Amino acid sequence: MPELRLATHADIAELQALIALSGLALSAGYYSPEQAEAITRHVFGVDTQLIDDQTYFVIEDSQRIVACGGWSMRRTLFGGDQAKAGPDPRLDPHREAARIRAFFVDPAMARRGLGRQLMDACVAAARRAGFATLELVSTLPGEPLYVSCGFVVQERFDLDLPGIRVPVSRMKKAIDDPAA
Repeated sequence: MPELRLATHADIAELQALIALSGLALSAGYYSPEQAEAITRHVFGVDTQLIDDQTYFVIEDSQRIVACGGWSMRRTLFGGDQAKAGPDPRLDPHREAARIRAFFVDPAMARRGLGRQLMDACVAAARRAGFATLELVSTLPGEPLYVSCGFVVQERFDLDLPGIRVPVSRMKKAIDDPAA
């Protein structure tokens, strides 16, 4: 039975492998192979600040990480360590939305409720930290999960990555939304 726990620095190598596998395989049908490769290489990855803040979760099945995702009390909206530069200040829960970050599922385990399990853990933790709203930047393959969790698209835009553009959407929801 899959078990949820907080991610640790010891998980990073396994997380990077899962993120690459998920980013490429689950993008099929939504992005071209070139777009999937570009976003996986330049954007996706572990943000170690989430691990340090103890806001990044993994789901293990048979001692193997099969899903990961988290929330953040920091300004960064998306991207792994390779996409960050400079400080990442804390958000004010009374004025700003917590971030939902870096959800990835092993393609062999997709559509089994793991994303929803991660979301439930993130919503509960963000609520305990005093946040009233959540926001995220979603890839096209992630949108169905987030819409089913009550998120609404606020804007659509393209990430300008080396040699290619990749469409994404900024989404938001109130934590007390019943779909949470």
